[in-house]
Amino acid sequence: MDLGSALSIASSGLNGIEYQYSVVAQNVANSSTTGYAAESASVTSAVAGNQGTGVRIGKTVVNVSPFLQSSLYTQNAKVSALTSSSNSLAAVASVQGSTSATSGQTQTLSDELGNVQSALTSLTSTPLDSSAQTAVITAATSLTDTIHTLASTYTQQRQTAENTIISTVSTINQNLTQIGQLSKQIMGLQAVGADTSSLENSRLEVMSDLSSELGVKFTATSKGDMIVTTEDGTQLPTRPDQIGLNNNTQTLPSNTWPLSATNGGTANTTITDSMYYKPGDPANSAIAGITVADGTTNISTTDITSHLTSGTLGANITLRDTTYPTMQAQLDSFSATLINRFNNAGMPLFTNGTDVDSSGTPQTPTPQSYDPTQTTPNGIVSLSSAISVSNSYATAPSQLAPNGSISAITQVLSTTFGTSSADVDGTLSAPTTGLGPSGTLQTGYSGTQGLVALATSLTSAQGAVIGTAGTNLTYATAVQTTINAKVTNVSGVNVNNEMAKIVALQNAYTANAKIISSVQTMFSALLNAIN
Repeated sequence: MDLGSALSIASSGLNGIEYQYSVVAQNVANSSTTGYAAESASVTSAVAGNQGTGVRIGKTVVNVSPFLQSSLYTQNAKVSALTSSSNSLAAVASVQGSTSATSGQTQTLSDELGNVQSALTSLTSTPLDSSAQTAVITAATSLTDTIHTLASTYTQQRQTAENTIISTVSTINQNLTQIGQLSKQIMGLQAVGADTSSLENSRLEVMSDLSSELGVKFTATSKGDMIVTTEDGTQLPTRPDQIGLNNNTQTLPSNTWPLSATNGGTANTTITDSMYYKPGDPANSAIAGITVADGTTNISTTDITSHLTSGTLGANITLRDTTYPTMQAQLDSFSATLINRFNNAGMPLFTNGTDVDSSGTPQTPTPQSYDPTQTTPNGIVSLSSAISVSNSYATAPSQLAPNGSISAITQVLSTTFGTSSADVDGTLSAPTTGLGPSGTLQTGYSGTQGLVALATSLTSAQGAVIGTAGTNLTYATAVQTTINAKVTNVSGVNVNNEMAKIVALQNAYTANAKIISSVQTMFSALLNAIN
């Protein structure tokens, strides 16, 4: 081997070492970056005529297991969805009490109702005692206050879900179009054989973020593009050209394309109990669905709300359109039954709130209709927000036992709080199906129960929803941790290993540097000899 070849080999070795140093530095710098996959330097021997000529630098390899990454993305979406649900439902748990605690200490509906029952029972012993009469009104007012608090909590949390949907769609759009931009750059570099590892890692980081916002699947094409779909296969374009349009039609990245949460509604809509999302009909829906750009007009017109499951977005869609409307329907049904059964016993203690105006002036109350799909007083929707203690009893508690008569009280205690079929069947049964403004909701439990049992069923049903979200979150998080550990074993950066590589590279650098120094010395000696 001549001196020129030796110098060339040593120089290429130094170039290879410099390249490997840069890869190690990239790994260490991003060791704590979510979604980053460790990169491996690709260095091979260069051979010409069966003789080594140095080293050849290849494309940097991103250490990714497609199967493990896909599993992690799916689990990320599940954990994010359950976290969103659990956090939201915690607000309901804080105001509904617990059926497992000692009775009388939890302020559940059944406890508050029991307090009314106890106050009426006490009044039968001293029907002319004003303090005993007032105690009934106080207990009844506490019951309606509890109902109002629950109804208000459902409304507030439903509104929060709606606001979160709007902001999450914006974030998803930003992530989708960022993936599209990175993919375009990757395709361009791959076409000329250039290294794309840094861009691929940047794309992986965005993909990791997107997987928490929405349940998605990723498919890489042979040219380096990334196709994003919902979990059931509905495509979410990342660039206009993916749906056959010119990329100049959009400025990317964008937070308003390709998804929209405002068609058929207004961004940050103020939600009311009478409003609901109409599946597949965004133009006529009071609450906006989620639409995606199509390949004809590049305008978001195709409703894909039902395809958007899991992740932060999927969870809040469910909370807004199913969970809280169902809880509201359960409470409205209970409120209607409470009014109905007291009225049937001859003591209209509770009304729909129309017996006084906004200034508190007594009015002739509007009759309460029990249509399950109309708003109060024409139906029971929102009744739980309007229910109140009748003004006539509140201003004159003595009417509970006029002239000391306890016949009405006795009737209430025996029938309103009764459990026989005559007390709970027919028109006295609580509405259980065809509820809500959409007419599609149901309570999930029997309406032919005693009033206290009905209240307990409501609290238990909602408690089960809250408890299930918490339990599933614990399990899903444990699975996520397991999968993440496996992904880390394949794709994660082991800083200790990277430091060991640096030591080895330092030794290799020293060896190559010595060869170059020796060759330079020999060249100098040769030149001196010639001179």
